[in-house]
Amino acid sequence: MQRGRLVQVNVSPGGVPKRPVESARVTRLGVEGDRQANVTAHGGPHRAVSLLGIEAIRRMASEGHPIAPGTTGENLTIEGFDVSTLPLGTRLAIGDELVVELSGAVTPCTTIRHSFAGERYGRLSVETHPDDSRMYSRVVREGTVRPGDPIAVTMPADGDAEQRATARRLERAERASTLAMWRAGAAAGHRVDIVDDGELAIGAAPDLPGPPFNLGHGFVEMPHLLGRARDHFAANGVIGWAWTDAAPWPGAEPDASAVYGAMAVDAVTAGEVPDDVIVRRLGRDEVGAWGAIVEAAGGMHAATGRAFADLETHLANEAHHHRFVAELDGRAVGTGSLHTHHHVGWLRAGVVLPEARGRGIQRALIRERAAHARELGCDLIGASANAGGVSARNLERVGARVVAVRGRYRIEAEAPIG
Repeated sequence: MQRGRLVQVNVSPGGVPKRPVESARVTRLGVEGDRQANVTAHGGPHRAVSLLGIEAIRRMASEGHPIAPGTTGENLTIEGFDVSTLPLGTRLAIGDELVVELSGAVTPCTTIRHSFAGERYGRLSVETHPDDSRMYSRVVREGTVRPGDPIAVTMPADGDAEQRATARRLERAERASTLAMWRAGAAAGHRVDIVDDGELAIGAAPDLPGPPFNLGHGFVEMPHLLGRARDHFAANGVIGWAWTDAAPWPGAEPDASAVYGAMAVDAVTAGEVPDDVIVRRLGRDEVGAWGAIVEAAGGMHAATGRAFADLETHLANEAHHHRFVAELDGRAVGTGSLHTHHHVGWLRAGVVLPEARGRGIQRALIRERAAHARELGCDLIGASANAGGVSARNLERVGARVVAVRGRYRIEAEAPIG
């Protein structure tokens, strides 16, 4: 077991630098007395407390950077080990009460640029300097901490933290894919009111009923901000939905459950494409078949289904979005899409017309999209599917492992959130 020491506790009313305090209580939502200027980029139960090692600060200061404890916004300055080299899920027992668990690296942003010579704030990136990153943590047990408190380090006993990190990568790719779809719908002339704020994304479309265009993303990590989705839906006069991993208010029940499946791009085992089926990627100028099949087989409200046919022309020109079609005897009978985001390939819109089902076409579409994701440099493939449904079984058959289960909650104007 490694051991260390708490050097400084830092808080601010928003922004940087954070100033030292003699003690502070730490709760599941962060350090009391501390605020974030951008609450969608920082904070929440999975990013409650940020940490940085004094050793990393000294290394950067020795290079001529004007950095000091608290200037880049860490809540706890620690010493004794390089926190960013520890695996996710590592727990730190700080003082007599507090226990936190590492949940991810903090992405540097322009707010901290004044702590670096030439404003080169990328010096704090875990990707380029893995020993010197700030780290987020979630609070396992609340408590009060003070400078000088001892820190005991316990390595993770299982893969739960890694699984949560994989689920977060998938959800961020799903969010990017959904935003591309909403923007294509707006470009096609539909009224889609979009909020894109940090890691939150909320869409509201009064003329397109149902979850595809009336949905909130990002609330697994930021459930404390779910009121923003409710207010956005109410302002547009729509009923909306949000995916979360827990009931957003006491007694709330999901109207659907989904599994999130993940697989390494080299581990997809979809089997052979049926001899009479051709699966291919559509060119940017090949539009019509994809939208028509999604409309026909998607099981959506008629207006919403028609919107998919309308938006295909615009979605086809989205750089990170790729459409695929399965053809049987020269006729399009199935479709799927791939959206790439930070080396993750997100699969969606995988549908097959009823008369062509049962031939392995869905799995063939998964295999072809995975192969293309590999060519584009992705290391991970993900998709969601209704729990217990055919698509979930297909994901299992091609080698996906379930990394999360989410509930979809209906959010109306009177929802008792917050």
